[in-house]
Amino acid sequence: MRFRFASGIKVLALWLGVGLGVVWAQELNCTVTVNSDQVGQTNQQVFRTLERSLADLVNKTRWTNRVFKESERINCRLFVTITRFESSRFEATLQMQSSRPVFNTSYESPVFNYKDNQFNFEYIEFQPLVFNENVFDSNLVGVISFYAYIMLGLDADTFQLEGGTDHFKKAQAIVTQAQGAGYPGWGQTASDNRTRFQLVDNLLSNTFREYRIALYNYHRKGLDILADNNSTGKQIIAGSLRLFETLIQRRPNAFLIQTFFDAKAEEIQNIFSDGPKIDIVQLKETLNRVAPFYASTWNQITY
Repeated sequence: MRFRFASGIKVLALWLGVGLGVVWAQELNCTVTVNSDQVGQTNQQVFRTLERSLADLVNKTRWTNRVFKESERINCRLFVTITRFESSRFEATLQMQSSRPVFNTSYESPVFNYKDNQFNFEYIEFQPLVFNENVFDSNLVGVISFYAYIMLGLDADTFQLEGGTDHFKKAQAIVTQAQGAGYPGWGQTASDNRTRFQLVDNLLSNTFREYRIALYNYHRKGLDILADNNSTGKQIIAGSLRLFETLIQRRPNAFLIQTFFDAKAEEIQNIFSDGPKIDIVQLKETLNRVAPFYASTWNQITY
């Protein structure tokens, strides 16, 4: 992976949130896409309105008390695929992607790449979408707000060890409010254990602490020094990946591990196929133990 040099001050300010004479903005810079191809609806107006309303919800809501500059906003994308539509009732899937800048480069590293297959909601065209942290009255707003806090928390975790805890607690509060609403995806159990409850519960549990340590070490201690010290950065990144070996001994089927590698697999391949050499034999052994579902990707790691 080749990094192009840029101002490191900008990235440092991303975390510190300081500056003079700048325009302050909300936290997320999100592109929203609503795809209705599967429902064969000839009148696309309601879907376009929904797309604009969701973009406004994500980008114009003040999710935290932190002050962000325009250049510091977290880049993310939401892909809503409508699978069924009848009157005001929608069934859909929701794919989320977020990234963060890498120190001293112009590169954006993927942090979150996740698909929620249980995104059912009611929506009437032009109805206001407003997040109220004290009330759960819309599954559409609830799900989007939940993932806004998840993305904020994961981003914060990459800059400070367990820095995203307060954001995850906000997401957990939404789960608690949603429990009695009857919509899928909020419960404690599912056939694949990939519910919103499980996601945020795992993020806040000491049982999965290695995940959050690895997230911080990988980005702040490893990725952020690659431009200046490629060899050391690679060694630290490789060490952070070994933390997952401890986690799989405790919870071999933890879906947080797959969540990490769904975002990082291609990046890891690129990092270790370029620049100074390290022991890729040991690296591949580690990767195949902790993320065998990406074995074909690990096989492509070459000098």
